[in-house]
Amino acid sequence: MPVARLSSRALVRVAGPDARSFLHTLLTQDVETLGQGQARFAALLSPPGRLLFDLFLWGEVDAVVLDVAADRRADLMRRLSLYKLRAQVEITEDDRPVLASWPGAADGFAPDPRLAALGGRRLGEGPVTDAVEADYQTHRLAVGAPDPAADGGHDRHYPIEADFDLLNGIDFHKGCFVGQETTSRMKRRGVIKNRMLPIAFDGPPPAPGTEVLNGELRAGEVLTGQDGAAIALMRLDRLEGALTADGRPISVRRPNWSA
Repeated sequence: MPVARLSSRALVRVAGPDARSFLHTLLTQDVETLGQGQARFAALLSPPGRLLFDLFLWGEVDAVVLDVAADRRADLMRRLSLYKLRAQVEITEDDRPVLASWPGAADGFAPDPRLAALGGRRLGEGPVTDAVEADYQTHRLAVGAPDPAADGGHDRHYPIEADFDLLNGIDFHKGCFVGQETTSRMKRRGVIKNRMLPIAFDGPPPAPGTEVLNGELRAGEVLTGQDGAAIALMRLDRLEGALTADGRPISVRRPNWSA
């Protein structure tokens, strides 16, 4: 079972007596019931409901550890500090590595909270790595799961467009969180016009931002990918028909978990 270090990810430790209640009011996931050693998928949204940070939450005895995109760790820490006010929390960097195993969770790895097919994750050193992060991204694209940090989904898109509602990233029963009103309304009314979906094609991926066309109509936008596979933000009402991107035919796959 391959194991890779995800150097694109970094950790933030939130400790103190108010750590869980503080994060619970901010994030899309239930933090108060997060058990020791348990991992959950979550997001921090803007007040209008746009996706700012995709996160994995790790429960520890006296803290919650946030697994975030490495190039956004400092921004996350600044934003959490703005919300801190009088909460008794301490927000610090955690320098342990993030490891991934696939297609399952190796010994000592927690199952990926999004989908079992994505494998497992671990904080800290573990088995000797015998793969690289690009190998893990190839597996993720094969599963068809978006990764906003890798696919350019931050700041522009809603979490439901990035399939957070299908990947266990939003607890709709937990109570208030930043951006809840817009998120809950989209889910309740079913006004979901776009979703991130895997696409297939021959050759290298079209450049990020390339339009996907259905005939002459705009049907979506390529986000990022690798040879033969990518993630695109697609209009759900324009999936049928001859689709092209950069003049090349593409096909859209609806993974069974997204049905």
